[in-house]
Amino acid sequence: MEQLAKVVIADDSRMSRLLCENVIKESGRYSLAGSFATAEEAVRFCETEDADIVILDIVMVKGGCNGIEAAGLIKKMKPSTKVILMTSMPEHTFIEKARANQVDSFWYKEVEEIPLMLLLDRTAAGESVYPDTTPELEVGEMSSKGFTPRELEVLRYLVDGYENTEIAEKLNISPRTVKMHIENMLHRTGFRNRLELAVNVRADGLIIND
Repeated sequence: MEQLAKVVIADDSRMSRLLCENVIKESGRYSLAGSFATAEEAVRFCETEDADIVILDIVMVKGGCNGIEAAGLIKKMKPSTKVILMTSMPEHTFIEKARANQVDSFWYKEVEEIPLMLLLDRTAAGESVYPDTTPELEVGEMSSKGFTPRELEVLRYLVDGYENTEIAEKLNISPRTVKMHIENMLHRTGFRNRLELAVNVRADGLIIND
């Protein structure tokens, strides 16, 4: 009898975790080796047990690390273990960070460009599956695709509560230029002030610094 590939899941959303569990249990070719509410638990499991594929949600409220950090730890311990990162957040740096941590595949839960089962099969076969781009979302009155790379850099510090002079120092530009970028973004998004802009881009998942 052919041995089933062992899969570990870590997701703090119980509903999302159950959906993944059902896909694995109904597959006939994968077995559920462990299912956890934190990435930290998945890392500890992999320290003592073998897993063929580990599926990690990126943003998790509980535990000592997020999915990207956990993925890096698991790949260092068990380089042959396939790691899939999944998220519903369109944070534009996640894909770059996933590649830097040798993550095998990346999946947007809400978009589902390909079914999870197909992603599992392709990853198990040695393929690295990544989306072509981040999901598009509406940020106020504009599309998230409308932000320039520099505006996204300004937004990242704005979300963390930095003032214009501090942002200017971080980005090696003038405070006047920072003010101009923020005013342009407020005009295009329709938000009334910098706080409203920062709160909404964080809530929408466009900028996630933690």
